[in-house]
Amino acid sequence: MSATRERLSAALEGLAYEFEAPLDGMTTLALEREVLREVCLRLKQRAGFEGNTLVTAVDHFPAEPRFEVVYQFLSFQHNDRVRLRVRLREADAAVPTITDLWPGTSFSERECFDMFGIRFDGHPDLRRLLMPQGYEHHPLRKDFPHHGIEPDRLYRTWDKERRKEWEAAR
Repeated sequence: MSATRERLSAALEGLAYEFEAPLDGMTTLALEREVLREVCLRLKQRAGFEGNTLVTAVDHFPAEPRFEVVYQFLSFQHNDRVRLRVRLREADAAVPTITDLWPGTSFSERECFDMFGIRFDGHPDLRRLLMPQGYEHHPLRKDFPHHGIEPDRLYRTWDKERRKEWEAAR
């Protein structure tokens, strides 16, 4: 067993998770949403993972569970990384935020919300990051139309509302 796996096993004792063997060789844990928060807390406090480098998602449509939220963490002290994978059903695509543990994850979580529609419960400012606030779709979902969504309709609606406010203020 590698030193990283030993350190993780000790830090996560008593929690439900499984080690996986991905093709890239990075230590990877599969776990359920219910233990995600505690796993992240222990990674930081007991296993020496000081930084979060990635929060993203994978859409496995049409399979269920449809979504997989992927986290990667870095330990400067031990010069290693760990990846977490959490599978979510489409009907309840939400995980707890980790912005209080790693504030830099705020934008990664917002991007994941914006592109996939996955909610991060407890996030201090969960709103769209890349798409306009009124946009009703999530472009990285596999059921998003390949030809896209007509952007002019959204712009025209926004412009009409903006002009009403402007006229009212004059």
